[in-house]
Amino acid sequence: MTQHLPLTANTIIFLAAAYAVWFAGNGLANDADDVSDRTGLGKAFVGLVLLATATSLPEIVTTSAAALAGNAALVLGNLFGGITMQTAILAAADGLLVAGVLTMYPRKPTHALEAILLVILLSVLLAACIFGERELAFGIGAGTMLLGLCYGGSIWLLRRYDANSDWIPLDLPEAVPVANSHPRPRHPDLPLSRLYWRMTGYAALILAGGIVLVTSAEAIAVQSGLGASFIGVTVLAAATSMPEISTTFAAVRLGAYTMAISNIFGSNLIMLALLLPADMLYREGTLLAAAGRPELLALIFGLMVTAIYVAGMLVRRKPKVLGMGLDSALVLAVYATSLATLYAVR
Repeated sequence: MTQHLPLTANTIIFLAAAYAVWFAGNGLANDADDVSDRTGLGKAFVGLVLLATATSLPEIVTTSAAALAGNAALVLGNLFGGITMQTAILAAADGLLVAGVLTMYPRKPTHALEAILLVILLSVLLAACIFGERELAFGIGAGTMLLGLCYGGSIWLLRRYDANSDWIPLDLPEAVPVANSHPRPRHPDLPLSRLYWRMTGYAALILAGGIVLVTSAEAIAVQSGLGASFIGVTVLAAATSMPEISTTFAAVRLGAYTMAISNIFGSNLIMLALLLPADMLYREGTLLAAAGRPELLALIFGLMVTAIYVAGMLVRRKPKVLGMGLDSALVLAVYATSLATLYAVR
């Protein structure tokens, strides 16, 4: 339906849906923090699984719809470009909201392990794209199947490691890092079941907004002449990352840095896991066989920004650049370079 609307109307619809997703993401982050406090689940696990899964609903909608339509460029562009985009969200939160350096605050090395597992899975994916995808059965590729299995193993390993790690930090910064804090409204008398239902409502709003985002973005890609690959790795990746932006910023304002970081890395891991169901829905062959230069470049930039944050979490004392940690400044520089490069090769 949006294909028949003018470009201006589609742009307005796109922005309205993005705002709805932003609003729902804020509420979801507040309630997830409440669930973490009241159930005893670690904030890293809540961010990695619960929050990351809910905020990935637009990506699920986007990849499913685009795969069914046979639009491999939009599927791969959105997923691969979204990894760099979502990692840049952490850098933006570091510069805008954190008085110190964001990657100095995690108390456990779980986040570094999350990022390292993401680097491994991205390397496997890049190798599958470069050397060619092998079809197993029913059009499903060996690479996407391996990534789906690795995602399940990664979640199990991270949960087990987070619960049993005996790593103890000796040098921690002052616990006054939030520059523009907004205290979370607490509802101790609200039953936990009602809290879960409210989170479900926020997730449903994110899902509905994601459907509108993907349809309007496809129309904008056609009407603007920029093409599906470039729209996928830029506009659509940014739009479907709205839940991650809102929940990450909300978590940082609450001082829940562990949840914020795990939300981003967990969402990036889910992006890779989504390749398997997308490959099942895609009927034009194996999905990764359709990867071109823009998609390969997006993967390389995703590897770079993830590796930068691995180094940032291992090197505890870092200089600040432009009001943020050096690692975050480098991530934003890589992200800006990726946009210019992908525009040049679109």
